[in-house]
Amino acid sequence: MTTQFFRALAVCTVATASLVAQPTTRPLPPIDSVTGALVVNVSDFASLPDIGGVAARMMLLVDETGSKRLFANDMRGPIYNVSYDGKSVTRYIDTNDSTWGQVVQSQGRERGVQSFAFHPQFAQAGTPGYGKFYTWADLRNNQAPVDFKPKGGSNTHHSALLEWTAKNAAAATYDGGPPRELFRLEQPYANHNGGMAAFNPLARPGSADFGLLYIGNGDGGSGGDPQNAAQDLSNAFGKILRIDPNGRNSANGKYGIPAANPFVLAPKQGALSEIYAYGVRNPQRFAWDPANGTMYMADIGQNIVEEVSPVTAGANLGWNIWEGSYRYAGRDGVDATNPRGDAAMTFPIVEYAHGDPLLQRQTAVTGLHVFRSNAVPALRNKVLFGDNPQGELFYFDADRLPAGGVTGMHRVLLQTAGAEPKPLLHLIREKNALQAKQPASRADLRFGAAADGRLFLLNKADGTIRVLTR
Repeated sequence: MTTQFFRALAVCTVATASLVAQPTTRPLPPIDSVTGALVVNVSDFASLPDIGGVAARMMLLVDETGSKRLFANDMRGPIYNVSYDGKSVTRYIDTNDSTWGQVVQSQGRERGVQSFAFHPQFAQAGTPGYGKFYTWADLRNNQAPVDFKPKGGSNTHHSALLEWTAKNAAAATYDGGPPRELFRLEQPYANHNGGMAAFNPLARPGSADFGLLYIGNGDGGSGGDPQNAAQDLSNAFGKILRIDPNGRNSANGKYGIPAANPFVLAPKQGALSEIYAYGVRNPQRFAWDPANGTMYMADIGQNIVEEVSPVTAGANLGWNIWEGSYRYAGRDGVDATNPRGDAAMTFPIVEYAHGDPLLQRQTAVTGLHVFRSNAVPALRNKVLFGDNPQGELFYFDADRLPAGGVTGMHRVLLQTAGAEPKPLLHLIREKNALQAKQPASRADLRFGAAADGRLFLLNKADGTIRVLTR
């Protein structure tokens, strides 16, 4: 062959190599912290007690409207009754009490009582849901029979959905017996455990969604979803599940499978009928828009992208093929050459990248709350979410949804009386100083909401529940 041929071949090889995508760790521009930024007032509302000198590890605050009480939990087991004015905080139940025979595994930041939910009929005597509430928790006993097993890992602990039944729903403290276990999972790793458990607050009696419990379940942990669980429809990990806790047509006979679940209506070989949506990594929080019923989810990313996405029945949210809008390329980053390149996937509404100058090195999205009330006029018709470690708050427009990326998200700063606006972590550190404690290194932000439109900010560093005000 001629010398010219080999020279031509070399040129073609170099040109082809240049077209091969190189993973990036910076697929998104920095967050614009100025354009559209809002300042809202915040004040202390209530305090949860320390346990062993360590601040309450708050995860959730919910409004049980039938009994006119707010409830907030500590990941280590207690659930507290908080009065509507915040002046009274009493322990409703300690789910970690030895009486119940269910020891909570709360070691590390990610394990414990992940979520709890009151049945919409909790306060309605004579109904199937009277007195019933549910905890979605990590447990120490990892030798009990399980309903769902991973396809690898080391059985670090179990996660279980438990049903508690109060005899008197109006009682100041829980007066029922031990919980009934609905299902149990073997966790392959210590992270990415159960996320949110909630009933759709917009569903009314007689509607198809009334009394159905949505459960976020992480991909099982480690890094990169090593068993490809999130895309495996025969696997309960990396999914949002939907069940009827009062039904009995599940495989174990302890809960019901809703007839409208996507893989009941359109069966797929081997697909679990409990699945509502799939392809999620760590779906810590989700919420519904009161105006139109849209469901949003905050899914914690791997190394690069944090996202807020819409969730619909049967949706594939992409993980671990996609991380946000970009093809997942392992620990080296993401492939940014063809973002949103699969029409079969559901991609984020907003997303932001690790390493953003506004945030800590390790980030994790949290939230969510869709403001449709006038409790804080500046936030009306906005979807509020946040960054878990830094305690930064953000919003996007609920009626003009962004097309993805950081351009549609805007910063929200918090202002106390007479002070400069600042993020939550700064307020926590100020509180820590008053408590004679070391300043917190992270906020571990979570949200809670009341039926009257008030939004509460929770954290794991100072025991203080804060409320956004006019």
